[in-house]
Amino acid sequence: MSPRTQGYALVAVTMCIWGGFTITSRLNAQWHISAWDITALRFALAFCILMPVLIWKKDTAFLWKKEPFILAMVGGVGYCLTSYSAFHFVPAAHAAIFLNGCIPLCTALAGFFLFREPFDKHTWVSLVIMLSAISAMCFLMYEETGVAFGFGDLLFFISAIWWGVFTVLLRQWKLSAWHSMAGVAIWSALVYIPVYLLFLPKNLTQPEPMHLLVQGVFHGIFVVIIATLTYVEAIKRLGAFKTGSIVTLAPFIAAVLAVPLLNEPLSIAIICGLLGMGVGALQPWRWFGRKDSLQVKLEQQKKN
Repeated sequence: MSPRTQGYALVAVTMCIWGGFTITSRLNAQWHISAWDITALRFALAFCILMPVLIWKKDTAFLWKKEPFILAMVGGVGYCLTSYSAFHFVPAAHAAIFLNGCIPLCTALAGFFLFREPFDKHTWVSLVIMLSAISAMCFLMYEETGVAFGFGDLLFFISAIWWGVFTVLLRQWKLSAWHSMAGVAIWSALVYIPVYLLFLPKNLTQPEPMHLLVQGVFHGIFVVIIATLTYVEAIKRLGAFKTGSIVTLAPFIAAVLAVPLLNEPLSIAIICGLLGMGVGALQPWRWFGRKDSLQVKLEQQKKN
């Protein structure tokens, strides 16, 4: 397989897992698995897998730096608790709009406020499209239901802020994919699991054991470990923009699939929000005439 073909294959794997995250997280609400419980299962399983590997490789020194700990608190514990909780209040389509759709915007805002990174023209265009889509969606939702913006939507937006800050810090600190993924999983487990066991409510007896097993394996192995590694490897082969644009489609596809799979409603307001946020996040106008990083590198090698 050529590097480009490998890249698209890795993107396909990442899309399946990210799309599955939206569906399975919404299933948590139907299976009576709380946000506290699924977060604990996710990090406990990832810790049990990754910590022995790090000890065997004698690669634990990086854990004692401040960067992995901060990333874990932001992109691990903070993001998981707010995003998993939001799925208990609103349908999966709202996640595509207020979480995944807002992540590019929140990332740009985090870069500006934390490191004074200026907005480029594409960010400004996306900002206008997204704000217009959200305004139209909220107006239509208010006309239909009398509620324009719910508590679950707020939690999703806070999750997008967490992930935007996490992305900017990750880019600024330039940690490897392995150290980033392992550091977030291990420090999240070390901090969250004791708090969960001592102080937080637990509801592990009500759900079916098979449901707990499925959710634990999917979120603890596929989401935390596999999707992180496939996403980073895809970026190496296709470039950050093309990889990010394609993968961004996954939650929007999952939101549509949730209609027949989970019997969720799909109103005019939701369709408006999905289309607007999808266009703003994907920035399709940047695809025309844009060369990916692999093509640029090959052309540079030919010149040399």
